Amino acid sequence: MRSRVNDVEASSALLARIAQGNEAALKDFYHAYHGRVYAFALRRLNDPADAADVLNEVMLEVWRKAERFEGRSQPLTWVLGIAHHKVLDSLRRRKAHLNEDDAGLDQLADEGPTASDALAGAQDAERLRRCLEELSDAHRQVVHLAYFEDLPYPEIAEIVDCPVGTVKTRMFHAKQLLKRCLGRAA
Repeated sequence: MRSRVNDVEASSALLARIAQGNEAALKDFYHAYHGRVYAFALRRLNDPADAADVLNEVMLEVWRKAERFEGRSQPLTWVLGIAHHKVLDSLRRRKAHLNEDDAGLDQLADEGPTASDALAGAQDAERLRRCLEELSDAHRQVVHLAYFEDLPYPEIAEIVDCPVGTVKTRMFHAKQLLKRCLGRAA
């Protein structure tokens, strides 16, 4: 627990230095958070190029608005909240683009590697991945934040901008759906 507190303090200090225009602090912040932000975006977008774009947009937003970090939440919560909004923007742009050109829909669905590429060869992991894909975006997002990012419900609520009770309800339903799906796939 102490190392997490030190990480939070160090990240908060980096954000304060970034707010003062310190580029080295931004570089350190990037190295500390780029993997988690990219993984978060990739899981939602299923497209490595779009996830990389979101990562860049998030870090640009951190550079521009670091002074807005007030320390009321953990730096990870704050940065994933920014990522959440950038992912939504990306999904809106994608939807608008698809509406303009429905002919490219089949190609878009087959583009890029999926989470199964990273879990190739593991039957249980493949079943779990298929079941996760069947979840709604809202359910999949709370599962990702809770299990892959190891965040508590209040921080998840802050990231997705909804009450803690809603996060708990989404998690309950997601677990029920996963249990049913995994039982069916066995």
